[in-house]
Amino acid sequence: MSEADDKDTPSAGAISSVFDKLLSSPLAMLDDLGETVMLGGKAFVWLFRPPVRPWQLIGAIEFIGTGSLFIVALVGMFTGMAFTVSTIIGFRQFSAEGMVGGVVALALARELAPVLAAVVVTARAGSTIASELGNMRVSEQIDAITTMGVSPVQYLVVPRVVATALVMPLLAILFGITGMCGAYVVAVVWQGIDPGVFVDKIQSFLHWGDIRMLLIKAVVFGFIVSIICCKKGFYASGGARGVGEATAKAVVSSIVAIFAADYIVTTLLTEM
Repeated sequence: MSEADDKDTPSAGAISSVFDKLLSSPLAMLDDLGETVMLGGKAFVWLFRPPVRPWQLIGAIEFIGTGSLFIVALVGMFTGMAFTVSTIIGFRQFSAEGMVGGVVALALARELAPVLAAVVVTARAGSTIASELGNMRVSEQIDAITTMGVSPVQYLVVPRVVATALVMPLLAILFGITGMCGAYVVAVVWQGIDPGVFVDKIQSFLHWGDIRMLLIKAVVFGFIVSIICCKKGFYASGGARGVGEATAKAVVSSIVAIFAADYIVTTLLTEM
């Protein structure tokens, strides 16, 4: 073989470098998923072990739940209004405007309310959780808590996870209610749809199974968002820059996980 052929033939090191680059992202994602699952398992174990710190839970509920009420209600109202406008335009082609109330209620209960409420909580509370725990990590406060003989998972992670899982169904219900209020304003007040027909279609379309799906999805999303955000902040490193990157990754990962879990939960509950 000539020297030119040797130059054109890729070396084993170059091939290995290409495979390393191709596999680095999937392996890093699997490693991140494993750490998140392990943290969730630790939080579940510490949930049932003393001591119980109710004030930590109450503070987390106040921050995550009460602090998110206004923004969830506002986003819910505008979501209902926008969805109603689009639905009326489509249904008007078939002279079926009276179906709008039921369709909007069904969409809010099964998809829009739990998913978008979780996204709003992620943007507002989840990012703060990640940055707060990240600052505690880089400033060695978590190490100090461990030195004092207190489990940082029980003290910092468990209250936030439980609080998010508890308040998320209530926030999703609030999102749905304000969304229907916005839909009523657009459909009945502005578009002149008969209010009796609007309410009757809601009662015809919406069933207990749809409300059950909303509640189950909200709990699942709350658990996922809180675990991911806590994990990103809990294991942050690299000073202030690392905390900022951990916060951004927490929000992005949570939103992707919400939509992935939405498909899985919808498929499972639909087949039940």
